[in-house]
Amino acid sequence: MILDTLENIGKYAALNPLFPKVVEYLQNTDLMAQEPGRVNLDGNKLFVNHNVAKGKTVDEARMETHDKMIDIQIPLSCPEVMGYTPRQYLSQAEYDASKDITFYLDRPEQYITVHPGEFVIFFPEDGPAPNISPVPEYKKVIFKVKA
Repeated sequence: MILDTLENIGKYAALNPLFPKVVEYLQNTDLMAQEPGRVNLDGNKLFVNHNVAKGKTVDEARMETHDKMIDIQIPLSCPEVMGYTPRQYLSQAEYDASKDITFYLDRPEQYITVHPGEFVIFFPEDGPAPNISPVPEYKKVIFKVKA
């Protein structure tokens, strides 16, 4: 997991061959002006979801992992709390290959707050529980990057 400010995102471009396209998109796009929906940047290898997320309580947020994709999550309109546990400490759960997701009953070991102007990167070895917010709906962006 990586948590940093958007002004530093270019420092992480070397971590994955698709990350430079993420940086380019962020530099050239007004994220707040985008309508909800998916934008393909490189087919199914790299796309961005402009979301209106539903705020969840700590008890409602579910731990999840992805086997094939890296998530870069950016809250836009308010801070978002995200639970976190390294995947290796999560109990066994069924993987949904069609959606590249596993949901867990485990509770997060820790929580982080991600503010507008910041991003968090979750790799396949990370287990986040996103969308914790007292706000019923808020704007956020999620880049899905082939691991």
